[in-house]
Amino acid sequence: MNSTDAEADRHSRLVCDPDELRSLFLFEKLTDAQLEELCRDGRVETIAPGLVFREGDPATCFYVLMDGEVRLTKISSGAEIEMVRTDHHGAYSGAWMAYIGDKVEQTYSGTMYVTRESRFFVLDAPTFARIMNEWFPMAVHLLEGAFFGNRNTNARIGERERLLALGSLSAGLTHELNNPAAAAVRATSGLRERVAGMRHKLAMMAEGKFQPEVLVTLVRLQEEAAAQVAKAPELTPMEAADREDLLGEWLEEHEIADGWNLAPNFVQAGFDVDWLERVWGTLEGCPNKVFEGAIRWLNYTIETELLMNEISDSTTRISSLVDAAKQYSQMDRAPFQVVDIHDLLDSTLVMLSRKIGDGITVVKEYDRALPQVPCYAAELNQVWTNLIDNAVYAMHGEGRLTIRTRHENDCAVVEIGDTGPGIPEAARGRVFEPFFTTKPMGEGTGLGLDISFRIVVNKHGGDIHVDSQPGDTRFIVRLPLNRPDDTGAAPEAGGQQ
Repeated sequence: MNSTDAEADRHSRLVCDPDELRSLFLFEKLTDAQLEELCRDGRVETIAPGLVFREGDPATCFYVLMDGEVRLTKISSGAEIEMVRTDHHGAYSGAWMAYIGDKVEQTYSGTMYVTRESRFFVLDAPTFARIMNEWFPMAVHLLEGAFFGNRNTNARIGERERLLALGSLSAGLTHELNNPAAAAVRATSGLRERVAGMRHKLAMMAEGKFQPEVLVTLVRLQEEAAAQVAKAPELTPMEAADREDLLGEWLEEHEIADGWNLAPNFVQAGFDVDWLERVWGTLEGCPNKVFEGAIRWLNYTIETELLMNEISDSTTRISSLVDAAKQYSQMDRAPFQVVDIHDLLDSTLVMLSRKIGDGITVVKEYDRALPQVPCYAAELNQVWTNLIDNAVYAMHGEGRLTIRTRHENDCAVVEIGDTGPGIPEAARGRVFEPFFTTKPMGEGTGLGLDISFRIVVNKHGGDIHVDSQPGDTRFIVRLPLNRPDDTGAAPEAGGQQ
């Protein structure tokens, strides 16, 4: 049996009875003439168990179930998920958006199987579109208006949501940049003063108050001091205070004016009394003013190195923030790329650090063996922003934010959890609906999770769901690891076909 015969055997055409069509709820209000036209332009088919149409294929037919049972599925995270199983007479599926024509892409948005031999009334998509436009022109206009109106409204409010999030992130980033920038300015001003002091001491040395061999020793001690600053040990506040007391007393005993103010610098650089004794021994026999000048010369060296370290730390922090902002925005990268998902998560945490605040502990449980993920990175950052922002809001400034990743069934899994009060059971099934929010009026648009759902499911073929109970709410995102390395944007979902 060739493929044509097999198709004919699988789709057996039967006689169309207008009276039977009237028994189906879709057609019960039609006139006799309309039912006759349906029978003339459509057909009744018996379809054997198996696949009828597949998700993503061109939508060519509109199917109405007359007898039997169908199963409708959708792809999620690379797996087929059963959405509907029904034997309801009159249930329909297929190219039901054909009446909109080429204004939207006409593909099946799900897959339909027949579980047992079933009869269908079938209309080819162009015929269904013509009949809808001829018989129900006003209804078609209303449906088109509702469809495109809702889509445009969602797009505009979604854009506003993104702009509001960007404004919040920009304010946070500005604050984060301002701190190290201000520190660098202060350190630069202090450095200028110390360099001026060193020039003054250098002039004093040039007047011949130091013997050449003593000057050589001082230069060596200066180099030693500069090197020591770079490897100064970390001290506890108690250890630092004890050392400052000892050095302050030593300096006071050796008649160094304002020695208590010099002691913290030497301690911060990692020096102790023994090192000062070496300096004292080197200058033994010199006038006290010469020794004090040497101590201040070395102090200027230490302060200069500490200030340069502060400038280096501040500018490095600024550079890291700028890198995080570039990583977050992905503005210098291709829209679709293969990335380490942890880089995206980390850049989002940096951008939201001010909003997260000090009262929330961030816990990272990363599976570093997780393969890189093919994705639209900038859009995934928007997902992480929405989920983390919601988690922070739920905890009201205190709690634990957990970011967890793992590898599961050819998917990268990202969990974002919080220790807030949880989502009420009645709301859990609606959290991804557009305009649904549990936040008070004016504090949320209800589009953050809807946008996240569209990005994860429609754009990446993944899955997102929530598990919630008091003290443990987790949004779980699954992203397929096996996707083409370059794809076009997925079409906007316009309804179940």
